[in-house]
Amino acid sequence: MITSLELRNFTAFRRLKIDFSPKINVIIGENGTGKTHLLKVAYALSSGYKLFKQPSEMEESDLRDFLTERLIRLFLPLNNKLGKLYHTGAEERAECTINFSLEQTLKISFSKSSQSVHIIENKNYEQYQQTPVFIPAQESLSFMEGMLSLYDRYQMNFDETYRDLWSLLDLPVIRSENLQEKSKWAMEEIKNICGGKFIFYGGGRVNFKVKNIEYSVNAIAEGFRKMGVLSRLLETGAIQPGMSGTLFWDEPEGNINPKLMRLLVEILLELSRNGQQVIVATHDYVFLKWFDLLIDEKKDDKITYHSLYRDQENNQLRVNSTHEYLEIYPNRISDTYTDLTNEQLKQYLRS
Repeated sequence: MITSLELRNFTAFRRLKIDFSPKINVIIGENGTGKTHLLKVAYALSSGYKLFKQPSEMEESDLRDFLTERLIRLFLPLNNKLGKLYHTGAEERAECTINFSLEQTLKISFSKSSQSVHIIENKNYEQYQQTPVFIPAQESLSFMEGMLSLYDRYQMNFDETYRDLWSLLDLPVIRSENLQEKSKWAMEEIKNICGGKFIFYGGGRVNFKVKNIEYSVNAIAEGFRKMGVLSRLLETGAIQPGMSGTLFWDEPEGNINPKLMRLLVEILLELSRNGQQVIVATHDYVFLKWFDLLIDEKKDDKITYHSLYRDQENNQLRVNSTHEYLEIYPNRISDTYTDLTNEQLKQYLRS
């Protein structure tokens, strides 16, 4: 799993270091504070398995080319130029360093004019072969059919997180004896709350089945479709706590009602208790608060809240991390709900 990430002169970040919990990590911050960029660069640098699982012997140039292409496909910079990911106004080279739990390290750099990344440090990186999972903010089950082959053949206006997710969703079902009990529990809970099950036929074709009747996936609520993605990733073994790589999820709360949010947080906590590292980015107070309410120290739950904000003196992005919900600072999500409550009280007193 990922232990830390350090960025210098990369996209919106002048200099930022973040230490990750081995269990749950919740990233919050206002729009424009780089939450999605943080998830994507960590995902990119932990994706070496794609290269290392190939039978041929790998050279450093292969890793360099792979990481360059990976960053471009994930971030889609202007004109597909790597240098567009360089922090505007910086003078030194951009650097990205990621560390993993078994003392593996990868450090890359590039400049404004670079055509490819330069590998500064590679410490046992080839030994990190866990497969990470990235669930983007926008639901994609509704337009998944046929998109995988189109993405591989044509220039598509989707970043590679979608292609990666579609590939994992299209995998066959894992053998039942290899499916963990907590995964079975989560899948059953999702089926019950959605009132049916998503059926995957291959090639991206997905229907929703209630008893013996099937419906178009487009007729199903988007919140249910999001939960269906999680269920399918468990069903295929793409998410296997203790075995799979980090689960990245950008704004999982989108179009999910509070009841579904509670179940989602319960599932993420259970997965983390069984060895799954989770990194989510959120804007939502209810989703954030459920972590605080459902954490169980007796089960050794560990949640780290990372609050991204801009320094008022120099406008640079900073991060403040804490294990305590009440110590989150700044907490714009909670502040906004406090403002809302105060405004309601004022209107009540005026009436």
